[in-house]
Amino acid sequence: MLDANAILEALPDPVIVIDRSERICFVNPAAEQFLGCGAAALCGNPLADFVAPQPALASLIDSVWRVGNTISEYDLPLEVPRYGSRSVTIQGALTGDGADQLVLTLHERSMMDRNAARSITAMAAMLAHEVKNPLSGIRGAAQLIEQDADAAGRELTQLICDETDRIVALVDRMEAFSDHRPIEREAVNIHELIERVRKVAQSGFARHVRLVEEYDPSLPPVHGNRDLLVQVFLNLVKNAAEAVSGSDGEIILTTAYRHGLRLAVPGGEGRQDLPLMVSVTDNGAGIPEDLRPYLFDPFVTTKRHGTGLGLALAAKVIGDHGGVIEFDSQPRCTVFRVFLPVVAQHGIG
Repeated sequence: MLDANAILEALPDPVIVIDRSERICFVNPAAEQFLGCGAAALCGNPLADFVAPQPALASLIDSVWRVGNTISEYDLPLEVPRYGSRSVTIQGALTGDGADQLVLTLHERSMMDRNAARSITAMAAMLAHEVKNPLSGIRGAAQLIEQDADAAGRELTQLICDETDRIVALVDRMEAFSDHRPIEREAVNIHELIERVRKVAQSGFARHVRLVEEYDPSLPPVHGNRDLLVQVFLNLVKNAAEAVSGSDGEIILTTAYRHGLRLAVPGGEGRQDLPLMVSVTDNGAGIPEDLRPYLFDPFVTTKRHGTGLGLALAAKVIGDHGGVIEFDSQPRCTVFRVFLPVVAQHGIG
């Protein structure tokens, strides 16, 4: 028989239960560590005694009490007096008889899409200046040497030219990360976009895979850039196709509307709703445990000849849309979820 307490104690994420007066009723060991206090000191006392006032957290708690839905806040800074500011994703849900208790689950991680973009923007600019320009000189010198070289020498100079061309192409891809121009956006029908991706995949790199469609036909348009989003989902489906093998390979494409998902708006104090979800699920072997924390970083790849830029670029594109990309992975079930804003009812602003 399953022991609920044992399961909660084993969870690596902090779990905090509060009542309607916002007093703490329960914490698991991960929450004790996060808050810097033991359960005896926490339980029975107001949550505000241990977490500094945060309007977005107060709004989340109020919304869960009023509406009853599970609500999530991404990239929320919490000020914990003992440890300072920590960025977390918080999910709130009702529990208990008569829904008189509220469960807060905290996941301490910075958003992978934003950090991926930030961590390599400076690198991309540096590469363009410090690497790309000297490479043209190296290539030119190799071509001059080639004129007076014998057959063996020409083979080596050609190798130099080929390798410099390869590095320049890689730097060209990296330069996309240093592009800070606002993307051009319009109302995009997500199902037409995903159908295009499916057709390209089915006729090429995913011809050996069974593609399953699970769509919500009532979804509103996405506020996005069609070409950039096609690039993102082609990359995700291609990765999924390469992860599966054999005759039972399967990729599930899902669209859905998810209430209660919000993200901090960069440069302001507002929160943006991200109700539209697109997921790509495969039944491959899964992502190695040691790569998961770095999966959206550049040059991280499980492919023998991969550059490791596909997911980093996908993360930047989704971040530029004001969205979120995340993943879960275990053997026979790896899912990438993309959450995007939709076109406002009153029009695009």
